[in-house]
Amino acid sequence: MSEQRISTGYQPRPWQLEVHKTLKRFSVLVVHRRGGKTVLAVNTLIDAALRCTKKQGRFGYIAPFQRQARQIAWDYFRVYTEKIPGMVYRELTMQVEFPNGTRIQLYGADNPDALRGLYFDGVVMDEVADMRPSVWGEVVRPALADRKGWALFIGTPKGINLFSETYFRAVQDPEWAAGCYTYEDTEALDPKEVARAKSEMTEAQFAQELMCDFHAAVENALISVGQASEAMQREYSPHAYEFAPRVIGIDVAWMGNDRSAIARRQGVMSHGHMTYHGVDPMDFANKCAIEIGRFEADTAFVDVGYAPGVYSRLLELGFPVIPVNFGGKADDPRFENKRAEMWFRMADWMKEACIPDDHELLNDLCAPTYSMANRHGRIALESKDDLRKRGLRSPDIGDAYALTFAFALSATITDKVQNRGKAVTEYNVLEG
Repeated sequence: MSEQRISTGYQPRPWQLEVHKTLKRFSVLVVHRRGGKTVLAVNTLIDAALRCTKKQGRFGYIAPFQRQARQIAWDYFRVYTEKIPGMVYRELTMQVEFPNGTRIQLYGADNPDALRGLYFDGVVMDEVADMRPSVWGEVVRPALADRKGWALFIGTPKGINLFSETYFRAVQDPEWAAGCYTYEDTEALDPKEVARAKSEMTEAQFAQELMCDFHAAVENALISVGQASEAMQREYSPHAYEFAPRVIGIDVAWMGNDRSAIARRQGVMSHGHMTYHGVDPMDFANKCAIEIGRFEADTAFVDVGYAPGVYSRLLELGFPVIPVNFGGKADDPRFENKRAEMWFRMADWMKEACIPDDHELLNDLCAPTYSMANRHGRIALESKDDLRKRGLRSPDIGDAYALTFAFALSATITDKVQNRGKAVTEYNVLEG
């Protein structure tokens, strides 16, 4: 059978052509508003459908809402396939069928049940920032498994969410492709229009919408992506921190999807962290005991809000542990509770800290926002329940690091550090 060449009329711009050449099985594409990302995604799906040799090939385009999928992409699918003979269009279900029997259908992430039980050879997830993480992890990703399908995430920054988490992961994972294109990269907008937009938008809005700046995406974030990224790039020689006490923070999971986390800190230096899923409290206590010993920790601050058994077990074993209740009273009356106080202390530390280059840590640190939510005008940190309502997971690693700032270290601990041969003259745990 001879090959048939079909022109859809799509003429990719240089940046789009570059993207087409660098796509992998899993790819994340960050593009400014009106940059042409949806056109690129639609034509990626059309090309894949035309080339598909599998029986009953199936592809999907997923937007946050089905109505939005129709408004954003349906006309594009019609325009770029109208020259292909034998096409079938089903308006009601927003489905296009190709002569080879392959289909592309448009879906809304607001109705994940409509996606369950399906299989896909490839999907595009558009405006991912407005989708709940469960849509990908619980529905779409499993639907790609048996046919080894591909996925392309596209969108514009909108805070810390599924999109930002996926992008930062892709940057670090060689098996993923990641691209970021500002208005300067695409040249899709008239320079005069850009200048006009810049004069009418706030600095943060312009940075987010046209410069694809995740740093500016949330104005009331306690720790910005920029601050966390800078901390991940810092380097210190041992003399900058080796004199400081070694402190461990232990956050104990209290819901099924939460992670138990251990964070190790010595002054301005993070010595890494680890997370555990579905670990029994006693097993987790044993892991904590091992880390306390291995790190030669001077003290460990343990979350006792939901599982005090971990603290009790470590205390029973003779380890230097101190209980911390996130909902307890803050030492500083400016804060709503202990958790808010610890996170603000950690935010100050971040200005000079050196932390691991880890996408999960970045998402945890930058997710919570803060507000004057209390009627007494106290500063409150966004609760875990409110984070979940935004589709974000519990920032367990962030909580573990925050725990290392729970209380000032006692004179006994300072003496212990001195006896270890460190040159400690004056120490304040809040300053590292």
